[in-house]
Amino acid sequence: MPELPEVEVVRRGIEPYSTGWLVERVQVFDPRALKRHEGPAEDFIHRLTGRVLGGAVRRGKFLWLPLSAPADESPAGDEALVCHLGMSGQVLLGEHTEQFGPLLRVALELRGPAGEAITWGFVDQRLFGSLAIDRLVEASDTRRRPPQPGVPAGCGGTDSRLPASVWHIGRDLLDPAVDDAVLARAIRGKSSGIKRVLLDQRLTSGVGNIYADEALYRARLHYDYPASRLSHARAMELLGHVRQVFHDALAEGGTSFDWQYVNVNGQSGYFSQSLSAYGQDGTSCGRCGRTIVREPFMNRSSFRCPRCQPTPRKRVG
Repeated sequence: MPELPEVEVVRRGIEPYSTGWLVERVQVFDPRALKRHEGPAEDFIHRLTGRVLGGAVRRGKFLWLPLSAPADESPAGDEALVCHLGMSGQVLLGEHTEQFGPLLRVALELRGPAGEAITWGFVDQRLFGSLAIDRLVEASDTRRRPPQPGVPAGCGGTDSRLPASVWHIGRDLLDPAVDDAVLARAIRGKSSGIKRVLLDQRLTSGVGNIYADEALYRARLHYDYPASRLSHARAMELLGHVRQVFHDALAEGGTSFDWQYVNVNGQSGYFSQSLSAYGQDGTSCGRCGRTIVREPFMNRSSFRCPRCQPTPRKRVG
């Protein structure tokens, strides 16, 4: 599944083809790609055609583009086009729909401010991803405090509003508005294992299996280490590792294990070649030389070094 760095790569890729671009035509080839849209495909097409896109914004694994108000309404728009890539979704750019192959689900034909044309293709093999038009609401922070008017709701935006379908997830660690100290206290208030806490999108968004394992490896923490036993300093250190892993992955275009994740130009990311823990079972730890192991975790797998990330001791009494 694409995680935060992969979605941020997509956001940056479509940014030059979003602000001020007019949606001239919408084609829905598979209505299943609209499963989170409240209404049939015809409603999606009708409501999106003729709207002007705002700049691409992201929070965690959600991507959205604010929409101008419909021609028969006024002033500022209060809706956005929301995209979630799911397990295998891709947003690709091209000149015509024939370029995108048989897995093309939705196509948007856009016209730029200078009259240039481009086609967006939403391609998805497994159909867990989706597009939808959603209303914008004021954002709240990770601790369910009141909305913060004036503070951008996500990376790349200036609006304090975000889609209603995204309201429930916390800010991510690439968001300039995230407060590490507040987040560290929230993490320490959880009794679950630290990896389970990192994967809780309500607390901090965008962390998935790959980057949780990488950050925990760098922090020398076992995935089942109780979050409540972390000191504030250790929790802050872990957040720093998560953020740095994100930056490192972005520098290499994200993580691609197969063709299912590519950027908007169809190119793969190369961070998979720099992974220290995830998917490295059977190889030697780069720090101590012990063999990286793979262990079951929440219907998936965790990868760790048995020496650098020892099993936490159980407290007695």
